[in-house]
Amino acid sequence: LAFPGTEIPGGTYGKVALGLGLVAAAYMAETIRAGIQAVPKGQMEAARSLGFSHGRAMVSVIIPQAFRIVIPPLTNELVLLFKDSSLVLFLGVTLNERELTKFGRDLASQTANSTPILVAGLCYLLVTVPLSFVVRRLEARAGKAR
Repeated sequence: LAFPGTEIPGGTYGKVALGLGLVAAAYMAETIRAGIQAVPKGQMEAARSLGFSHGRAMVSVIIPQAFRIVIPPLTNELVLLFKDSSLVLFLGVTLNERELTKFGRDLASQTANSTPILVAGLCYLLVTVPLSFVVRRLEARAGKAR
């Protein structure tokens, strides 16, 4: 919609990947950056004093510690990305490429019954509740490790 006349490879699926991918990539990049900055500076100084180059210290010391810090927020971002997939209907999804929310809304309007939209919401709930449970466990585990 932002660039009329521009053809994105992959059709609707390309638009979906680009739209959701760019937003998720920006959040994930910021989360990873914050995780790297959360590692104490003394870790880099210790690695450098042992003779590590800056790049080797980042790969061997800093990044492994940073990923322990960022795993819970990244899994939280996965849950948010799944919930944001309901926005796909605004990207021109056709009849053959229906998205769950649109499918529920269309069926509810055809049958004058709210059950299909409730079932669609339940499907989202069935996926997000276990993922949220995993996030909580990872955060608790990361809290114990500190």
